[in-house]
Amino acid sequence: MSRFSEQRWLALFAAAIGYMLDAMDVLLYVFAIQTLCAEFHWDAATAGLASSATLIASSIGGILAGILADRFGRSRILIYTILVYSIGSGGSATATGLASLLVWRAVVGLGLGGEWSAGAVLVSEHWPAQHRAKALGVVHAGWALGYMLAAAMTALILPRYGWRVLFLIGILPSLLTIWIQRKVKEPEIWIKKTRSSSIVELFRPPLARRTLLATLLASSVLFAYWGVFTWLPGFLSAPISRGGAGLNIMRTSGWIFTMQFGAFLGYLTFGWMADRFGRRPTFATYVLAAAILTPIYGLTPRWAGASSETWLLVLGPFVGFFGSGFFALFGSMLAELYPTSIRGTGQGFVYNFARATSALAPYAVGAIADRKGLGVALALNSAFFLIGSVLVFTLPETRNTELT
Repeated sequence: MSRFSEQRWLALFAAAIGYMLDAMDVLLYVFAIQTLCAEFHWDAATAGLASSATLIASSIGGILAGILADRFGRSRILIYTILVYSIGSGGSATATGLASLLVWRAVVGLGLGGEWSAGAVLVSEHWPAQHRAKALGVVHAGWALGYMLAAAMTALILPRYGWRVLFLIGILPSLLTIWIQRKVKEPEIWIKKTRSSSIVELFRPPLARRTLLATLLASSVLFAYWGVFTWLPGFLSAPISRGGAGLNIMRTSGWIFTMQFGAFLGYLTFGWMADRFGRRPTFATYVLAAAILTPIYGLTPRWAGASSETWLLVLGPFVGFFGSGFFALFGSMLAELYPTSIRGTGQGFVYNFARATSALAPYAVGAIADRKGLGVALALNSAFFLIGSVLVFTLPETRNTELT
């Protein structure tokens, strides 16, 4: 049997590809925002509502998937969540206005949150302590690949065939579930667990304190991330008069592609550094760098003038590297903070409750952009990165922790 046919590698492939396709389906909307605004006559705040609906629904889906994964199995719930977000993306192609689009993007959100909860705990339990952060770094790198895939598909499909065909393509990830059902088994540590737990245990000693602090940490950086990255394509394509960079669709996709290549390297590097130097110092380094780079990038069209396109291209990979790569922390550290009986529930609650609080970010950035311009709105997210750099040290260092 080859090394890559081992269950840990199969689980890693399933979770990473599932997350990549998840990102693609979620971010197709982000790339189509300006087109939808023009067709339905939305302002920026209204357009941000659909992203907010996705994030709110993803918090519900993620919490439910974590609970169900503890009860029925990690691999089984992973399959269901991929089916959900695929159906939601395909259904978005039938939208006739804001109300119907909100419903379908909420369905996408249910799958988004659920896929991460099930996939992260599946990989965490299949991989040994000394390589766990590296494995979760690979899973999160799937998000960057999905972002790049969404950018490429938008450039190829949107100008020629329109946004409905673009969303319809998003139903294809459902085919992945056939392979997962046949190949990916449940982790031995879950199969051998001796007891079941209730979500109530997350809010009782000894887990209550770490649940609160981990949720605050995740909330701060998720708010910053979604506030920045939901609007980056819109920022790049918006006219300079509205605080944007004034790029066309092809250039916007190209600039985002290079940024997400930086994010891809950021996820992988984070996993290696977290296993070698520890979860907390690696995370703090990343988010501090993101706090510095975010306002510089958002205000580049103002200070760089005619050379802003070049500077945005140069800075983009660094924004992607530091502004995204730190997410690899949550798959590994959250798994190491909770026992097997409640691991899926703990991971699902912390990360996805935080995602619910971050649902305000796309709307808030859109509302500020309507008044001050997109560049200024993006820069304000820097404060939430700074908060995260402090909160991470309120949690224990979990490097080399064996799961129990």
